[in-house]
Amino acid sequence: MKTSYQTASSEAWEPPGGVLVWLLVFLEVITFGAGIITFLAQGRDHAAEFAAGRELLNQPLAFANTLLLLTGGWCMANGLGSLRCGNQGKSLRWVIAAILTGLVFTVLKGIEYAEKVQHGIGFGRDVFFTFYYALTGFHLVHMLAALVLLAFMARGIRRGHYHREEHLDVESSGIFWHMCDLIWLLVYPVIYLL
Repeated sequence: MKTSYQTASSEAWEPPGGVLVWLLVFLEVITFGAGIITFLAQGRDHAAEFAAGRELLNQPLAFANTLLLLTGGWCMANGLGSLRCGNQGKSLRWVIAAILTGLVFTVLKGIEYAEKVQHGIGFGRDVFFTFYYALTGFHLVHMLAALVLLAFMARGIRRGHYHREEHLDVESSGIFWHMCDLIWLLVYPVIYLL
């Protein structure tokens, strides 16, 4: 049986959102890191192909998506902060704002993919576009998962399940959302700018 001292000291070592979400973040960053390193190595071996591929990318859409994700991360941080302060209404509005940024990101990514497909540029066309679709597509899958999580969190906040004393799930979902931001901030410059 744990004493109150043991419980308090074990909680003091618990990271925000819990250990499992941080294990997931670590594994996802390692996975994307391996993909990015492989992409960079292939870029060195196929420099002309990669330079030509980058010329076909929609830089303004990619930059807009970067701004959207950074804004969404800011909204999510404010949503969690408001919830911790006991303001569920404000928290709900911030989380919904984060969801909206993610939805717009998804629409813009769909437009970007549609442009490529219209020009006959699909997965497997060459090494550059195989990695482009693999890395950005895998990130998009994570974004969709994050959107589903945030939708459930918004519903829980609206119904009163999450509040000042009970917000671990919202915190964990926020960490997952920020992981998507972090991964995009690694993928974006490597694919679009280098």
